[in-house]
Amino acid sequence: MKQILITGTDTEIGKTMVTSCLAAYFQKFQPQQSLGIMKLMETGAGDSQVYQGLFPNLEVVTPLSFSTPIAPPLAALKEGKTIDLGFVWRKYEELQQKHELLLIEALGGLGSPITNELTVADLARDWKFPTILVVPVKLGAIAATVANIALARQNKIKLVGIILNCVHPDSEDNLEDLTPIAFLENLTQVRVLGVVPYVADPTDLDKLAQIGSNFDIQ
Repeated sequence: MKQILITGTDTEIGKTMVTSCLAAYFQKFQPQQSLGIMKLMETGAGDSQVYQGLFPNLEVVTPLSFSTPIAPPLAALKEGKTIDLGFVWRKYEELQQKHELLLIEALGGLGSPITNELTVADLARDWKFPTILVVPVKLGAIAATVANIALARQNKIKLVGIILNCVHPDSEDNLEDLTPIAFLENLTQVRVLGVVPYVADPTDLDKLAQIGSNFDIQ
């Protein structure tokens, strides 16, 4: 697929890690394909700097950014700014025309607001983004996964699948208790594409590429 949206069940659960694994994989194993990375919008400390540090040879675009680390419409109001989705769309179209592959990182979960009226789910639906749902391996993740998938189905979003992210050093040991793969797939009827183990050094591109190569993305 030409582009894919990486969203999650919440904030701080591993969207940037999964996006980095995918970018490292494509850069190492499919270097013949032009790749771009887009962070739709960000608040507070930016993931875009992470991508620019890891992938200095890739084009990384963040159309809108706010310094206040709260929901975008609230950050925009606090800073006296506006959220221009038309501008975001134009930046997306420019990237799409320049690159064969485009990784788009959302913010928060599918229910996270991007304007006073719209959520990430609304944008994924309207812009017809194939979507990966990142799920952290932790207590409460199953309920959050069910809720986000229900929202995706309500909005007729094309869900490519789930990627589990081990957010703590002991997450892998507890995977079968907290987010068992067979149980999740049966409960949600959505494929689990892979598992990101806990990564002590998130700047190890070879490690990230190897993890990305194990994702079952068709």
